[in-house]
Amino acid sequence: MISTLEKEITLRFLKARKKDGFLNIISIFSFIGISLGVAVLIVVMSVMNGFRTELINKIVGFNSHITVKPYENKIEINKNEQNKLNLISKNLMFSNSGEAIIIKNNVTKGIALRGYTDKDFSNLEIINRKSFLGDKNNLTKNYISLGKELSFTLDLKIGDKITIMSSNGVETIIGNLPKQKTFIVSSLFESGLIDFDNNIAFINLDTLEDFFNLNDKNRNLEIYLKNPQNIENQKKMVQKIFPNEFVYSWSDMNNSLFSALKVERNVMFIILSLIIIVAAFNIISGLTILVKNKTREIAILKSIGVLNKSIIKIFFLIGTIIGTSATIFGIFLGVTFSMYVEKLRQFLSTIFNISLFPEEIYFLSTMPSEINPISILIISLSSILITIIVSIFPAIKAAKLDPVKGLKYE
Repeated sequence: MISTLEKEITLRFLKARKKDGFLNIISIFSFIGISLGVAVLIVVMSVMNGFRTELINKIVGFNSHITVKPYENKIEINKNEQNKLNLISKNLMFSNSGEAIIIKNNVTKGIALRGYTDKDFSNLEIINRKSFLGDKNNLTKNYISLGKELSFTLDLKIGDKITIMSSNGVETIIGNLPKQKTFIVSSLFESGLIDFDNNIAFINLDTLEDFFNLNDKNRNLEIYLKNPQNIENQKKMVQKIFPNEFVYSWSDMNNSLFSALKVERNVMFIILSLIIIVAAFNIISGLTILVKNKTREIAILKSIGVLNKSIIKIFFLIGTIIGTSATIFGIFLGVTFSMYVEKLRQFLSTIFNISLFPEEIYFLSTMPSEINPISILIISLSSILITIIVSIFPAIKAAKLDPVKGLKYE
């Protein structure tokens, strides 16, 4: 427990006096350093958490959560399997895909085509967003749905006609010629990921299979889960239902990307923690100078019977109060900046006429931020723990001061 005397002396020593000017400067810089370190850590962790969450939402919104790919035989679902899948899924769809070349005037571009039935297409999450343009119920025969980014690239709008060349050919008297088909643009979608919007298009499932010489044996089963975050356990359940098929999830498809993000986040945490450590070492300097300046006071306290453990508590409390108050102020700064990081980005981009967080590099059009209470708690505890540790040495040094030497020249 901390006595009233210890509290009074701690508060007295914390108050700056004119002769302690240099000491006061060190304390201020310690406070600012720790506050900025905590704030920067919170902002960086929030942006990286937001980036990861936003990227997951975009990928999960565009791709199926779990895909079952047949090796040889057509995927068949009996009533028992259907009941099991209904426990974890909200939607089941059959799809097929192929690669082709899209031709518009003199411009050609490689594109991945995905085939769905009319009904399944209208149930896709990306099609039910506000940014979707056109008729979501019209994906019949020669109609195609393009990404907005691709429509800008090829200067296309709803109702325009485009020619697509298949990678599969058709035998003629002059040899094998690639299939060509004319499609009408029926709708435009926007996933938020330029890579998807610029390279993927949707057409009718039967049209696609005819175009690429495929059949229903090649169809994949796409499973959209009720809880896509808890992917591993649900993937194992699906593997048990389809033991003879290839089962993979959105997490498997993007494993290297999210592993890299996790490593980068951990490395950033370690590097930015050095700011707090460096600032915390200023507390050692400040407390050491404070002990030197308060030699007479410490000697008087000891001579009137104040115990060594009380002296340790006093100087330990001074360091802890500086560190804790700086951490709390840093949390306030960090949370405030995290909440308005996108507005700050827009402001700086406008003022300096530069592109901060370009979407062609980072996939996202806005800078995301997700304030995670657990991350803030870890950062706060780490900061306070560091300041507690660095306060121990000066406090012990103050307790070891000899009162006789301290009063010798007084």
